[in-house]
Amino acid sequence: MAFPQLAGKLALITGATGGIGKATALLLAKSGCRIAVHYHKASSTADDLVSQISSSSLSNGASNGHAPVAKAFQADLSSYDQVRKLHAEVIKEMGEPDILYNNTGITGPIVGFGGDIKDVSIEVFEETWRTNMASHFLLTQLCLGSMEKKKWGRIVFCSSVAASTGGVVGPHYASSKSAMHGLVHWIAGRYAKSGITCNAVAPALITDTGMVPDEPSHYTSKIPVGRLGKPAEIAQIVEMLVSNSYMTNKIIVADGGWTASAF
Repeated sequence: MAFPQLAGKLALITGATGGIGKATALLLAKSGCRIAVHYHKASSTADDLVSQISSSSLSNGASNGHAPVAKAFQADLSSYDQVRKLHAEVIKEMGEPDILYNNTGITGPIVGFGGDIKDVSIEVFEETWRTNMASHFLLTQLCLGSMEKKKWGRIVFCSSVAASTGGVVGPHYASSKSAMHGLVHWIAGRYAKSGITCNAVAPALITDTGMVPDEPSHYTSKIPVGRLGKPAEIAQIVEMLVSNSYMTNKIIVADGGWTASAF
């Protein structure tokens, strides 16, 4: 499905070389967005994604003068200075982002259901929070000014079902994701009248993301649909959120029926 309102919009996607990030980049490009492809270490994957977007029909309608349709940007988002560098380089090469998908995340050590909180050092806890939460706070802060001036912006965070359930990784990861929700609610309420929406998608375990290597029964048995999610299924939710100007202040849970949701 094409969304004419997205044609030519610049989407900055952090962690764009992972399963969810890549699927989202391809889908938004198909809707006419230009894509700033952030990566940390997977340079060849980033280059391949840029080439795929730039040379295919996915980029139809995304041209904006002499600005590139897609470009890769390297940054280690555990560093605040690297976050600032990423933002500055994207502006220099492609312009101010219209859409920000805060997708990058790390798990740290997976202590699981029966883990001991002593197995998570304070250094690991702080690194997980800095990468998953604080750096995306900073990047959002940097992007909001231009969105407010244009009276148009879309901000999406990639949370997790762990924010509600505690999840299967550990307390460091779950708490970093639940912290996003308060930020989403504040930003959404503060900037709604400026034409800016802010939401989060909260997946359960998703294939091809590196979080879990297989589909062990003790994971899938918790999911009523009986399987893990697919990156494209999360990308479709992100596309809906950035194409809809009335949807804001929401945490969209995509977990195959694992948890119940209501107002």
